[in-house]
Parts: sequence; C-alpha cells; structure tokens
Amino acid sequence: MKLLQALPSLCAVAVSAVYAPNIMAADEEVERIEVTGSHIKRTDMEGPSPVTSISEEDISNSGATDLIGLFSKLPISGQGTFSTQANSSDDTANGGSSVSLRGLGADSTLILVNGRRVSVSPFAKGIDTAFVDINNIPVSAIKRVDILKDGASATYGSDAIAGVINIILRDDIDGAEITARIGDTSAGGGKEESASLVWGSHTEKSSHTFILDYFNREELLYGDRDYSKSANQSALRPNDPFAKSFRSSSGIPGTIELAVRPEDPEKVFRLPDTFGNDVCAPEDIDSVDNICRYDYAPVMTMVPENKRFSVNYMGKYDITDNVSGFLEFNGQSSKTTVKGAGSPSFNELFMSADNPNHPFADMPTHEFYNQDLTMRRRMVDIGNRLKEVESDYYRTVIGLNGQFGEWDWETAFSYINSKSVERGIDGFPNSRRAQEAIDNGSWNPFEPSTNTQEALDFIETTTNRVGESTNRSLDAKLSGPLLEMPAGELMVAFGIEYREETISDNPDDQFLRGEVFGTEATQANGERDNTAFYAELGVPVFESLELQLALRHEDYSDFGTTTDPKVSFLWSPLEDLSFRGSWGTAFRAPSLAQLGLGRTDESPSLVDTVRCDAVGNINKACEVQEYTAVFEGNPDLGPEESTSYNLGVIYNITDNLNFSLDYYSYDIENIIDSDTQFVFSNFGDDPNVVERLPSAIPNDPGEVVTIYDSFQNIGDLVTTGLDLDANFLLETGAGEFKFSYALNYMLKYEDKRPDSDGGQRINIVEGDFEQPEARWTAGVDWTITDFRSYLGLNYIGEFKQKEAVQKDGMPDIDAMMTVDASVNYYGLPDTVLTLGATNLLDEEPPFSYHDFMGYVTSVHSGQGRFVYLQASYSF
Repeated sequence: MKLLQALPSLCAVAVSAVYAPNIMAADEEVERIEVTGSHIKRTDMEGPSPVTSISEEDISNSGATDLIGLFSKLPISGQGTFSTQANSSDDTANGGSSVSLRGLGADSTLILVNGRRVSVSPFAKGIDTAFVDINNIPVSAIKRVDILKDGASATYGSDAIAGVINIILRDDIDGAEITARIGDTSAGGGKEESASLVWGSHTEKSSHTFILDYFNREELLYGDRDYSKSANQSALRPNDPFAKSFRSSSGIPGTIELAVRPEDPEKVFRLPDTFGNDVCAPEDIDSVDNICRYDYAPVMTMVPENKRFSVNYMGKYDITDNVSGFLEFNGQSSKTTVKGAGSPSFNELFMSADNPNHPFADMPTHEFYNQDLTMRRRMVDIGNRLKEVESDYYRTVIGLNGQFGEWDWETAFSYINSKSVERGIDGFPNSRRAQEAIDNGSWNPFEPSTNTQEALDFIETTTNRVGESTNRSLDAKLSGPLLEMPAGELMVAFGIEYREETISDNPDDQFLRGEVFGTEATQANGERDNTAFYAELGVPVFESLELQLALRHEDYSDFGTTTDPKVSFLWSPLEDLSFRGSWGTAFRAPSLAQLGLGRTDESPSLVDTVRCDAVGNINKACEVQEYTAVFEGNPDLGPEESTSYNLGVIYNITDNLNFSLDYYSYDIENIIDSDTQFVFSNFGDDPNVVERLPSAIPNDPGEVVTIYDSFQNIGDLVTTGLDLDANFLLETGAGEFKFSYALNYMLKYEDKRPDSDGGQRINIVEGDFEQPEARWTAGVDWTITDFRSYLGLNYIGEFKQKEAVQKDGMPDIDAMMTVDASVNYYGLPDTVLTLGATNLLDEEPPFSYHDFMGYVTSVHSGQGRFVYLQASYSF
C-alpha cells in the first residue's frame, strides 16, 4: 500500500508534461479502436459481445438531467436500480444512485469511467450493497455510454456478473460551449436548475478539455402528490376494498402500554392516550388495535433537495512521435437534504409506577394504576427529522501510452477518493437522555404541552456519520498482432492490474451505544488488495468467423483467488448478416461492507411465525410488522459465482433498416444476502438469535426486542430473456425520420433461498413484485431545416403485488407508459434552444398496496410531468 501512496509524487513529472504550454499536434488517423468488452483494438465497432452505445444525442433526447434519469429508462435496467427518489430519514445511502442491469443488483453491475474502475460509495445501500454513485458524473461531461450486456469478469474482473457500463468522457472539444437549463414539475416540487461550461483546445501536440457543471434540484415531498399525500390509503381510495392505512402505530401523544403483559391474553394491555390535557385526536384513534396512529406521509421526502458542483478535465500530450501522456481529473462536491416525520419510539422508553408524571397516578380504580408503563410515541415535539449529507468525490488518472511497430501499450496510475458526512440536525432524540428525563420527571411524554424547551433540548441530539472509500490502482496492458494467419492477423492482449481498496463508515458513539432511535446507520471498516493478470486472443478462424478468447486470474488478500474464462464468436456468413455468441464465468467479490460491517440496526417487515404458532395473533404476531434486526458482517464470505451465455443475430436488412436479437442466460450461485424472515421463523425461539420480552401468558415466547442476523452465501438465481434492438431511417421530402425500438423480455427469473428442510425454495419468479416481464422504449427523431424534434415512449409491464399483501381478487400492478418529447431549434447563430418534457401526459404511477406511498418507488417514478427549457451557445 505504501508503494501506491507514494506514486502520486513519482508521477509529478508526467503531470507537468501534460500541462506544458505551447504544445500540440494534429490527430493521426486511428486504424484500430478499443471497444468496450475487449482489450484488443479492432477496426470496427461490432464485436462478438452485445454492446449498446448511447450517444450525446440520445442522452439529450431522453430529457435526463442526470445519469440515473437515463439508466432507469433502459429496458435492461431492473430491480435494484435506485435513485435519490424514495430517500428517507431511514435510508443508509441518501443522495446516491446506481443501476442494476437485468435486476441482478447494483453490486453486480460494473461501472467504468473511460474503461477504468471507480471507487464505491462509502455509504452502502440497504447496509450491504456496495455501489458506484453515478451522481458523481455530470451529463455535460459525457461523450457516450457503452453498455456491455453479458458477463465480463474475464475482461474486467469482479462485479461484472450482469454486465458493464462504460462511461466515456468528452475529450474532443475545440472551442467553448455554455449551456443553461431550467425545469419544473406541473404538480409542484422538484424544480431543477443547471448550468455548464465546456471549454477545449487542440494544438499540434496536445488537447485539453475543461468542464464545469452546476446542478440544483428542489425537494419533492410525498405530500406534493394526491396519491401519496397521506399514509392512510384507505381514505385516499375509499371505494377500494383492499386499500389499507399505513399510519404509524407510534402517534402523538401516543399509546400507553403495560411494561409487562398480563396473563390473560384478552385483558387490555394498551390504550391510546386520551387522558389529561393532551390527547390523541379522535381521527387518529384505532379502536381495533387500541392505538394512537400518526400520518407521517405529508412531510416525508420523495426526492430530496440536492446541489452538486463538479469540475472535469481531460488532457493529452504527445511527448514523442510514439509516446503520449494523459491526465484525467473528475471532482464533485454535493449536498443532499432529506426530511422525515418525527422519530418514532416503539416501547424503547419506560415509566415506573411511582413516576410523578404517571398518567394514572390519581386514578386508583384504573387497571393501569400503579403499573410500570412503556409507550409508542412519535417525537413530534422536538421537530421532524432532517438530515444533511455532504459528499466530496475526486478521481485522478495519470498515464502513458504509445506504439512500437504495430503494438499498442498503455500504463496508468489512478487514485479515487469519495468522502461523505451525514448529519442528523433536527428531530433526533437520544434514548438514554429521554429515559433519564422521564425518570427525573423533567419531561412528560404524555403531556407534550407542559414540557419546557430546556427539557426538549436535553432530549434532542445531533448525529454524525462519516464515511470514506478509496481506490488506488496501477495497470499496464499490451496489445497487437501476434502472427499472420490465412484469414487475418492473430491479435493478442496482455495486462496486469494491482488495486488497493479501503472503506470506512463510522457513525458517532450514540449510534454505537444504541442510543438513537428513529433512524438507521451502518458501521463498516475494511481494506483489501487485489492483483489480476489477464490475456485475450482474437482469432480470425475464417474471413467470416472470429473467435475471442479471454482469461483472467485474480488474487484477493481477503478471500483467495479466482480464474474466469470467456469464449465468444462473431460469424458473418453474409455481408449484412452476423451471428454472435459468448460463454463465460464471472464473479462478485464480497463487498468490504459485507465483510466488515459492524453492529447495524435495521427495521425489516416480518411475521413472528414462532409466536403466531404458539399463541395466535397476539399483538398481530401473525401479520407483517416492523421489527428491529441487528446485522453484522461475515469475514468468512466467499464470492458469488456466475455462468452466463449469449446468442444473437445482427441483420442489416437494408442500409436504412437493421435489428439485433439476443438470447441471454445467467446462472448465479452463492449469492450473498440475508434472509431475516428465514432466520426469524426457524430460530425464533433461540434467545441467542431472537431476544424477547418476558410474558406471563402460557406458552407465549414473548414480544420481540431484537433479531440478530448476518450475511451468508445463501442464494442461487437463474434468469433468461431476450434483447431486441431495431433502427430504421426514413428520408422524405418532409425531413429525415429516425425510428428506434429496444425491448427486454424476461423469459425466466428464479431467485432461490433456503428452506426449513435444508434445501431451497423458489422465492421470486418472473412477473412477481418488482419483476415485470417486459420493458421497452420506442422513439422517433425528426429533423427538418432548423428543427429537430423527438418523441419517445417508455413502457414497463405489469407485475404482481407484493406477496405479503396479496389477497384473492387483488389486481396486479398495472403496466405504465410515459411519453417524452423535445423540440430543438438551430436557427440562431451558434445557438441551440430546446423545449422538452418527460412524462408529457403526466401519467401517475400504477397503484400498489404494499406501502404508504401507493406505488413501487424502485420501479416507477412519482415525479410526474417535468417540463424544461434549455439554451446552448457555442463560441
């Protein structure tokens, strides 16, 4: 590690060379180019592996203001893709976004920038999913995006199970360009402003490209949309027999409960607080469950406020006729603000029978008189929760490349650092101090209006969580013709990479002591180094048949070695007809968060099957409820392993009409995950696994306090499907029309998990919740004189409701189609004006019964119609 830490200073000479003044040269014609999916340079873009390229024009047509806005519309995107949408005060990766190809997980999709890895976010998603935060890359800096749609660990190493997204940055600017954009939603909330400055110059020996980018998005609350403005969906949909209320059981002033349950299960053990001056509002009293409920939806964040400023530089310098130096720098600073309702407490706090504020102290005939109490209470009196996340990211790559004879070589050192600080600045209580204030009588939880500001200030706390991830790497590769064969040159590539990764995610001591309730945070620390060797062969078997063979060997410091091969072919029996195929193995190394996670609290929704079987539906034990689960990392995890293959056809029917059709298959073993419901159901009576409160009810195991869980290599997954891409160019007297269509159709999806007999059960199949079988996009681009317009359709198929809420007669979640449109005007000198809209028809997301917001945030967007105006000026 010390070697790589010292390398930046050793490269100072090369840096000064890249920045040297009065330099530069004419670009030489490049005969061979490196295509995503191979280290061997080739003379054409079409290779054996399926690659989709998204151009600057495609990105502009999409109306996307950030990469996740683009990627979430891709048919190949699936469950596991996430954006800043649905960030909440409980989220562990606020402000982050990433994409999951084929629904195999964001941690199984490898993200590259200019063909090289970048560091993961220091804050894992869902406590364990390591991901590259694509918000760090502004749209204004992108030349194109290549998406490799088959497994590629033989070429790129870990995380490439589902495929690879290679983001190519702009480096070909000669001049300057200023762009400003403003947009807003028609229903309110989520207004955006952005501006960018791009400047580049080319001289005889060098090229430089600078990009400055600013982005500002206002918040969007669930209260800003009619279908999500209340957690009481049964009130929003009064004629729907399946709609239910998701209002919290933690209300204000709350629900009073006995600390020890009575022996008689029919005896009342809790009551909504209707005693004294401060009482639960009549509309919030749940008489069935004897609970004071709370509607938290109106003040919760759907899309957080976000501000980002980034700086990007790409530079090249010809040192000699055959050697060039290059430098890349990307830096960004961002701030995200997330809001949530006041912190809920679920029986964490207690009041003794002799407490001076006991609500029944003067009611000797009441059954709660002289009884120790606990409570479900919403801490609205100290304010709603507010989190701020500040993140700084920078990436530096410095290297040399060149040629000797017909051989190309390149070597580079890269350093990437990502640091985030999360602060809870309002609405977070310290449970230890809250309990102390109850005990000494300075704070009365049942009479909020009587409490002093001094008492509230004593209870409230601020929280801090600091995370950092780094990636240092050194790579070198060599490629060129090995020998001449009858059908052409035998091409070969060799390479070596050495990489050091670290991650730290450390909340403050309050979290570590379990003193902060109403939020979640992770703790993880780890480091590893990795050495990889790889080789590729491009074999021209016949003039019409090309084979590509790849092999990569990886040595990890924390779990061992792995070797992955890949074989692919491209057969072109006719000039306009080609067949392609690939087979290979891939792997995903356990993330540093999964290996080194410290004690971390989560709030999964589960069914207490052990208690349900023992005493029935006491306290809704037989129904889905939130429980506290404590997770820790597992240093004994092994890698996930995958075998995949792809078979496809490419047919250029005419010069203006072409299509490609590919069949894909993935078989993944040893998936790293947790299955808390399995642990809960099978070990729910083991006090070492599930901690419970004592109960006087016969045979009652007791109410759950904590469930202890960890990550294991427990799952297998098989998925197959079809990818179709078609393009048609129509030239008429009324202009030029470009038609495009892209489809992903899932034929099979089987996610297998352990069952109680030591075997496996099928947990999820195609068409289940979050797994639509079909996704497609279609578009037409029309160009005439000074105008270019675009109309696009985005379709997501229907899928089933979540199994936990599924009932007979309940409809599936409907398909959703949105329309995007834009018009560009080029009639002014050096200026482009754009008026556009995403979700032009303001389509609402289809209704789902599984959660309070009424739609599936991981699949559908709640943004609604978004209209924008953009102006670009070049000089």
